[in-house]
Amino acid sequence: METLDPPLRAPGQKVRVLVVDDSAYNRQTISAMLESDPQIEVIGRASNGKEALRQAFDLHPDAITLDLEMPEMDGFAFLRLLMAKRPVPVIVISSHSERDNVFRALELGAMDFIAKPGRHIGPDLRMIQDDLVLKIRTVARLSVVRLLARAQALVEQRSDRSTGELPAFDSGRYDVGGGTQPPMLGVLGIAASTGGPPAIQQLLCALPSTLPLAIVIAQHMPARFTRAFAARLDKICAFQVVEASDAQVLKAGTVYIAPGAANLEVESCNPPGAARVRVRPPRQGAAIVPSGDMLFKTAADVFGPRFCALVLTGMGSDGREGAELARRAGATVLAEDPRTAVMPGMPGSAIDAGVVDQVLALEELPVAIQRFADHCRGLAVSSGGPGGRHDTGPRGDSGSSSER
Repeated sequence: METLDPPLRAPGQKVRVLVVDDSAYNRQTISAMLESDPQIEVIGRASNGKEALRQAFDLHPDAITLDLEMPEMDGFAFLRLLMAKRPVPVIVISSHSERDNVFRALELGAMDFIAKPGRHIGPDLRMIQDDLVLKIRTVARLSVVRLLARAQALVEQRSDRSTGELPAFDSGRYDVGGGTQPPMLGVLGIAASTGGPPAIQQLLCALPSTLPLAIVIAQHMPARFTRAFAARLDKICAFQVVEASDAQVLKAGTVYIAPGAANLEVESCNPPGAARVRVRPPRQGAAIVPSGDMLFKTAADVFGPRFCALVLTGMGSDGREGAELARRAGATVLAEDPRTAVMPGMPGSAIDAGVVDQVLALEELPVAIQRFADHCRGLAVSSGGPGGRHDTGPRGDSGSSSER
C-alpha cells in the first residue's frame, strides 16, 4: 500500500505533537509536560483512535503520544491504519499492567514506549516528564521509514514461520544430532535502545537455534517490562529466551535479557571453561541501565576472540566504550548500518570510534553472526575443543589471557 511520508521540519522548528488518550486529565497533563519544553508544541488532542486518525491526517503531526486502551477504536487499530497511510513516530504511554500490549504496539510500528508510574490516573503521571520530552525531541533523528519496514518484516517473518518457510541454515556444520544443542563455543552480546525490541525480534527469529553461541542482550527498557519482553521472544523465536537471573550458567541456544533495572555482566565460573551472568545494580547516578558498555567489557574479558559485540539501533552512545574494550581483547565488533537503523546514534558512535569490523543492515547481520560462529568453531578445533587446556576462553582463573 502506498504511504505518504510526513513533511520535513525546517531547522529550529518545533516538534508538533498530537496527544491521544481517553482520559481528559491525562491529555491535559501530557500536553502540559510536553509544552514545558520550548522546542515542543501540542497541536491537537484526541480521546479515541477515530478522532486521532482524523487529526493525524488533517494536522500532520511530527509525533504522537498514544494510549492503547480507548473506546471506539483502540490503539492497535489506530497504529495499523496510521502506519499503512501516513507513518508517524508514535510513543506509547502505558501502565505496567499492559506490558504485553506494549510489545504488540512496537511490532505494529510504534517508535518507543514510556511506562506510567501506576495503573491509575493521578499526579504521579508527571514523573515521566523528562523521559517523555527526551523521546519526543529525538524525532528529528528518527527514520520513520525504517520503523514501518521493521513492522512489515515482522509480519512477513511470522507468516513464513506459520507456513514452515524458514531461512535455510547449515546446522550440520555444528554436529547437531537428534536436536541436541551443541556445546557453547562463543558469546554474542547485543546492545540496543530506541527501535531495539522489533530489531532484536527480527534478528533472533532469523537465526537458527543450533548456533553454538549464548546470546546476552542489554536493551534499554524500564524495569518490569524485560520479563514480558523475554517471554514474548521465547514464544516467537526458536531460542530459549529468559530474563537473566544472577549466576545463571551460559548455555548455547539460550538468550539472556538483562533485567530493566540492572546491568548484566559475564564472569568465568567452575567447571573450567564455563561462564555465568551476574545481575548487578547500576552505579549511583548511572544514566543508562542496562548498560551495553558493561556487558561488552565483561564478556570480552572472559571470552576474548570468542566474543562478538553487536550495536543495534538506539540514541546516545552506549556500547561504544564497551566495543572499544572488546576490540582490544580480540573480539569481533558488528554494528547496524546507521543509514538503515531506526535510530542511528548508538551504532554511529561505535563506528566513529573506529572499532567496528563490519557495518551491516539488520537483514544482513544473521550471515555475519554465522561467520562468527564458524570462527569460534575453528578456534575450538585448533585449540583442542571447547574447554580444552589450550582453549582461548572463557578466560579467568581457569584460562589463559595470553592466547588470542
